[in-house]
Amino acid sequence: MAAGARRWATPETVRDKVRRRWDDGTLLRTLAEDQPVAPIEVPLAGPRASEIGDRLGEIQDWIGALEAGSRGGARYELRYKTIGGRAVGRNQIPTHAVVSRLAQAWDLLGVRAQVVAFEQMMLSAPDQRVREWVLARPVPALGHHAEWSQLLTAYRWLDAARGSGKYLRQIDAPGVDTKFVEARRSVLADLLGVSRQAGPFLTDLGLRTKPEHVRIRLAASIAPIPVSELSVRVGELDDLDVRFTTAVVVENEITYLTLPVPADGVVIWGKGFDVARLGRWAALQEAEVHYWGDLDTHGFAILHRLRTHLPHTRSFLMDSETLHAHRDRWGRENSPTNATLDLLTAGEAAVYDDLVSDRFGEQVRLEQERVNWAWTLDRLPYDWS
Repeated sequence: MAAGARRWATPETVRDKVRRRWDDGTLLRTLAEDQPVAPIEVPLAGPRASEIGDRLGEIQDWIGALEAGSRGGARYELRYKTIGGRAVGRNQIPTHAVVSRLAQAWDLLGVRAQVVAFEQMMLSAPDQRVREWVLARPVPALGHHAEWSQLLTAYRWLDAARGSGKYLRQIDAPGVDTKFVEARRSVLADLLGVSRQAGPFLTDLGLRTKPEHVRIRLAASIAPIPVSELSVRVGELDDLDVRFTTAVVVENEITYLTLPVPADGVVIWGKGFDVARLGRWAALQEAEVHYWGDLDTHGFAILHRLRTHLPHTRSFLMDSETLHAHRDRWGRENSPTNATLDLLTAGEAAVYDDLVSDRFGEQVRLEQERVNWAWTLDRLPYDWS
């Protein structure tokens, strides 16, 4: 074809247009719902009447290729129009390729094996929820055909176990185990209509999750427990028969281990677990609570969450003075938040705003373990002697 000439359509042009209807699931949904096919008409860019005299041989080859690609109508049908005139005679030129039957689409795309697999998946779907999932994304669903039987086995067990309080490790369905479910959690979550995230996936199903523990260091005066540290399941905190006047919550483990314990009080390692659950501990409702987190946006977000349950919580070492006294120890916060935190005090909110707005540098953070220890001991808000 001459440089700059208009490109003529080919059998691949037709295939590409029909492929889009395959990729978006339209063709397979039409099959599953036993609906009539909406004909796919593909306009065929071809020669102009003015080109017939000079390119008659090329045109004949072009028509031959389109007709061969149709396989006698098994893949698509051709529509023609007559062009030409006295000089070159009248000629029949294809203008459209039309796919009006699913069988034509299957042959054109070479997807008969996938169609059979799709029909098997639909026939084996145990309920309407699974059928709707397959219909919503038929082509991606086909990617799970090889393990479909195992997925359905896991699905049935998990669906039947809703609200049972079992651990996932107790799954006893044939051919599947904990590792299988964990590796395919996203697919199973979509089938079951629950969260894809590991913890919420289990809790949404009413299954038991790995217990969270909280570590607590106790003052020697707290009786009747003759130990200096406890590790307690969060759900059992209210069963712990201890009373204290002061509680200090910190995020860093080494800080937790090093910080002096308040007289007649406790130090609690907040670590990464949900401080809102810690905030429901009845003993903390009656205590003076102090919180020390990293001087970054997420540190203030954690403080905000803790105050939703313990509004009397006071922060310490999360102030402008501490931040600027340690400028040489600043780091960079990954993925800072800019959430609205309306439970901060005016002073805390001012520092938070400085961090969110990058007033003193981009994504500034001061981790609590970088705060000078002498500075820390001089500013503890409780008696620990």
